[in-house]
Amino acid sequence: MRTAIRALAITAAAALTVSGLAACSSGSSGASGDSKTLTYWASNQGTSLEHDKEVLTPVLEKFTDETGIKVDLQVIGWNDLQTKIQTAVTSGQGPDVVNIGNTWATSLQATGAFQEFGDAEMKAIGGADKFGKVALSTGGAPGQTVTSVPLYGLAYGLFYNKQMLADAGVEPPTNWEDLVSAAEKLTTDGKYGFSLAGGSYTENSHFAFINSAQNGGEWFDGDGQPTFTSKENVEGIKRYLDLMQESKAANPSNAQYDNANQSVADFANKKAAMILNQNNANTTIESLGMKADEFGVVPLPAPTGGEDIASFPAGINLSIFKNTDNKDGALKFVKYMTSMDTQTTLDKPYSALPVLAEAADSVSDEQTKTFLDIYNNKAKPLPLVPAEDQFESTVGKAMNEMFAKIATGSTVSEKDIKDALQTAQDQVSQAAG
Repeated sequence: MRTAIRALAITAAAALTVSGLAACSSGSSGASGDSKTLTYWASNQGTSLEHDKEVLTPVLEKFTDETGIKVDLQVIGWNDLQTKIQTAVTSGQGPDVVNIGNTWATSLQATGAFQEFGDAEMKAIGGADKFGKVALSTGGAPGQTVTSVPLYGLAYGLFYNKQMLADAGVEPPTNWEDLVSAAEKLTTDGKYGFSLAGGSYTENSHFAFINSAQNGGEWFDGDGQPTFTSKENVEGIKRYLDLMQESKAANPSNAQYDNANQSVADFANKKAAMILNQNNANTTIESLGMKADEFGVVPLPAPTGGEDIASFPAGINLSIFKNTDNKDGALKFVKYMTSMDTQTTLDKPYSALPVLAEAADSVSDEQTKTFLDIYNNKAKPLPLVPAEDQFESTVGKAMNEMFAKIATGSTVSEKDIKDALQTAQDQVSQAAG
């Protein structure tokens, strides 16, 4: 059973209880004495926990009206969610249904604590065919029966301030070289071409992965063994670090940014002209006063000659704890949450990409089309191995330290990167051995 599970640093750690009871029990009846009650842990998707309550409460009330099944909801901040899930795994005291970051799916699947969506379970929630192929591929390890199904789709894109780029006489970049050139030109008068979350190990590991993928790199071999120190991985990380180190296009203070929302705030407040973030950043950007027509989005460009990979298929999945005493109710809930009507209701406030096959055809606005194209055609899955969580933790934290060195005036060489990746690889190998 895995114990090294990463905690995402996206928003303040907190939990918000809705509908009265929110006990961590082995199934819902232990919490309430009512077999018609489900306990649901939802991830923080909106601008605040209170925002999530406002979005989800009427949706869950409609489910109760339709089925007679009550839902006790907790909205949990990303700093806490995975720790709470792991505690539930080890203690056997958890909710019936839980949101997970889809990059956790394989690691959590390996614990054996979650219900498989076999033929009968898939039929109960409406069939596997209702999901997009890429979305469903995030549900667990290749060749194994998935233990999670997609709820919200996410992908990374390059957000840019239209006016700032126009004033600098540059176009939205279509290759990495143009991105660097534009970022350097846009770094002037106390403003920067780029803002990044250099102190967030999750963000850093994501961009280590994407930049390496553009080089054709891999982080694990076919047997699931780590291959961190490859040339492709080292050069991919160096390319990303050099936005701050060589180009001076990112503020050294970004090394202290431990979550993506801080770079989003720089962008919305026009302190930086470009950021890399997921499509749900729109909600935060606009909540901070930047109008939707003031910014655009393009795929993260690869270096000339590189692989056309701009993201991984990110997002949120739904899992059912295997020890629930209300499996039928949990399956009804998953079916409801992944229905076309509910998805249509939730995708808008959460700026989520559709995970249902038929929903993709209804997308009309250009920005969502751009993200959906990235998600379906320019995304490579993060390593689908049980040690994926350790990859993110060890490599991401190594990059935190590299950015901190750069921010204090030190230089990080390719040799430094390779040495740090060797240490990370050793840590992963020791944990597995």
